[in-house]
Amino acid sequence: MKILYFAWLRERLNRGEEEVSPPAEIQTVGDLITWLGSRDEAAELAFEKRSLIRAAVDTKIVPHTASIVGAKIVALFPPMTGG
Repeated sequence: MKILYFAWLRERLNRGEEEVSPPAEIQTVGDLITWLGSRDEAAELAFEKRSLIRAAVDTKIVPHTASIVGAKIVALFPPMTGG
């Protein structure tokens, strides 16, 4: 699965994307965020305010309760503003 990071997540993690293979028990966006945050100190800090992080699974914006099973791309980003 490819993870894409945008805005301050990208800056804090010092990467725009990565390929990951989460364990089978990681089933939702929320699980994925927790798992990603547990992998290193920079990620732990980047994901500490989980409620601010928005997600898209295969280009569809979804809540943290959405399934990632079978997903090819998960994008993580801060809230967006219009204009």
